[in-house]
Amino acid sequence: MPTISFANPKGGAGKTTTALLAAIQLAEAGATVTIIDADPERWISQWGNLPGKPEAVRIISDVTEDTIIDVIEREAAKANFVIVDLEGTASLMVANAIGMSDFVTIPLQGSSMDAKGGAKVLRLIASQAKMARRAIPHAVVLTRTSAAIRSRSLKNVAGELEEAGVPVFQTAIVERAAYRDLFDFGGTLLSLDPAQTSNIAKAIDNAREFTGELVARIREAAQ
Repeated sequence: MPTISFANPKGGAGKTTTALLAAIQLAEAGATVTIIDADPERWISQWGNLPGKPEAVRIISDVTEDTIIDVIEREAAKANFVIVDLEGTASLMVANAIGMSDFVTIPLQGSSMDAKGGAKVLRLIASQAKMARRAIPHAVVLTRTSAAIRSRSLKNVAGELEEAGVPVFQTAIVERAAYRDLFDFGGTLLSLDPAQTSNIAKAIDNAREFTGELVARIREAAQ
């Protein structure tokens, strides 16, 4: 079943948050999901140790550059979706995971620093696609955007990506307190307390829209 890698060599791009949101939404839609937590910070593994992790979500964190290919292959034979949260560096592990992916999601904030990190991933995807002699579908998702306004730097990055012919998700990941609270309290967006966390309904809508577009892009690429 589909393997989706989330990659950006620059830390703080919203990579782990975006990967977790997708995993939760897929599980709540009835899919079984394996998350391979290959980020050294192990944020998703820490979330999984808190109360409320959906039973349909399985987390594996003991992976290395030597084992990640076998782990992805094994889990893809069992789960409906495999999500790989990659480390924030252009390593052999990242290259191996990208080479095994059916889709690569590149989270970027609207800044030139993030764009440079994204460019490294794009070069890595091109290299792995050439080695595998197949296309590796991918797209950029803009993260931590404002719900009210689009900054000048965000518009600039989006324009540069479009001009370069880089696929970009129509749905951006909006900055929401609910997304941060997942890592503090565990569970899902649906399980958060509206009295303690603001705008949960809007956060859920945003996460669902992104995940729906992700699934649609994967299906389109498979045709």
